[in-house]
Amino acid sequence: MTDAAPASHVVIVEPAAQGWLLRVGGAENPMLFVSGRVAEQSGRDLALRLANAGAEVRLELRLRGGAVAARFLCFPAPDDEDNPMAARTAAMTDDPGLSPR
Repeated sequence: MTDAAPASHVVIVEPAAQGWLLRVGGAENPMLFVSGRVAEQSGRDLALRLANAGAEVRLELRLRGGAVAARFLCFPAPDDEDNPMAARTAAMTDDPGLSPR
C-alpha cells in the first residue's frame, strides 16, 4: 500500500449552444455530443474508467440553466482487490444468505 493520495479528476457534462459538452478538469479539449443521454453515459463511463485506473472522480451532470442536476463520486478499488469480500461489514457476513460461498 502506498501513502500517496490517488489522483483526483472532475468530469462535467453540461449544456452547450449546439448540444452537450463533456469536460474533464485540466483538459483543454471538451467532447461535444448532440444527445444529452449519450453525453451523460459517456461521462459515467469515463468516470468509472478513471476510478478503475486508481483515480478519485467527481462526476457532475448539469441542466440547461447551469444548475447541478446530479453529482456522483467514484472511488478507486480497494488495495486488496483480490479479496472482493473485504468490503463486507460484520453484519453482512453474519447472515448465512450473504456470506461468500
